[in-house]
Amino acid sequence: MDFNDYLLTIEKRLEKNFDTIRNYTINDYNINLFAKYNIRTERYILTKKTVIDAMENNEYCFIKFFENFDKYHLRTYTDFLIGIIDILVNPNKEHMSSTITGVIVLENKPSSDIVNAIKNFKYHKGFAFGFKGWADIRLILVTINDKYIVTNKKGKEVSKVYSI
Repeated sequence: MDFNDYLLTIEKRLEKNFDTIRNYTINDYNINLFAKYNIRTERYILTKKTVIDAMENNEYCFIKFFENFDKYHLRTYTDFLIGIIDILVNPNKEHMSSTITGVIVLENKPSSDIVNAIKNFKYHKGFAFGFKGWADIRLILVTINDKYIVTNKKGKEVSKVYSI
């Protein structure tokens, strides 16, 4: 399997629930596949115009292939994921949660330092003490030749979706 086959497989898995865009550029960063999912639920009385409350949940996925990968690339990618929260997430009284999933795709397994850094990566941001929701980052590393996948703690929830 090569990267294009992997990308096609993931795109087919996500297309039922996500809007997907290939070769997407955001914040001057090129992404091979961007996917977004938004859901809004409401409670109302008598008519749909009388809304009691509403909740929004969002998920954004960024898949990027790297030819060479080291700690510098990992730091740049995680900084991009953290910075993108301010662009994509709109905290308001109806916002409940947003999850950013960053998928790093490599040909071969990287060094153990990078694997450990991915396993230990954690990011959570609350807005207005949680009253306007929160944002979490999932970090996933997939290697094509080894069929190896490693995630941070949050990424384990969706590891089967991104596995080969």
